[in-house]
Order: sequence, then structure tokens, then C-alpha cells
Amino acid sequence: ELYPVESGGGSVQAGGTMTVSCKVDEWDFRSVCLAWFRQAPGKAREGVAAIDTDGSVKYADSVKDRFTLSRDNGGKTAYLHMNSLKSEDTAMYYCAADRPFSCTYRDAGQYSYWGQGTQVSVSQ
Repeated sequence: ELYPVESGGGSVQAGGTMTVSCKVDEWDFRSVCLAWFRQAPGKAREGVAAIDTDGSVKYADSVKDRFTLSRDNGGKTAYLHMNSLKSEDTAMYYCAADRPFSCTYRDAGQYSYWGQGTQVSVSQ
């Protein structure tokens, strides 16, 4: 089993930056696909980005060119760096980890292991 642990959320003004992290203490971290999802109050869960074992990343259109997802295999951690934050980025951000058939942010059902979430709040 995998146990993703998020950290780094908080409050920031619109236009600001923030980085959230996801640590998975797994001996074979290199073989794990990691994805970020978010959910705002009253809204459906939304996929944000996913990073595959080779470091390739896919982004949702809503965050492309503003968010950067990376991974540090030695530190067993993935980092979601968020620039030019908007109020609509306000949500609980969840890290998901697994070894799915397809490493994607488009299908939350492919992930069996989820963190508790970290809140990101962007004010005007």
C-alpha cells in the first residue's frame, strides 16, 4: 500500500505563488505515478496534473502554463509549484498515488491511494 502525505498548503493573494508537496514513503517510489486533484466546496473533484515514472507530466488546461509538477525520486516527493494563482484555484488539493495502466489526471478511479488533502486558499 501507498500512503501519500501532502503538505505546504495555506493562504495567498491572487497572483501569488505556492508549492504543495506529496511524499510517498515507498521503497520503489520510482515506479509510482503521482497525480494531483482538487475539490472546491460545492464543486466536483477536478484533475490537475499527473507525473509519470519517466518524469513526463500532463496538465489540465485550467492550470497549464501556471502550474509545474515535478518529482524528486531520492526524496520520494512530488512538488506542485503554482504560479499566478487565481481565486478559482481555491480548493482542497489531494495527492493520489498508484501504478495505474495510464498515468493521468483525467481518471481519479485509477488511483487507490490518496492523501488527506491540503487546503489552498487564494484571496482577491
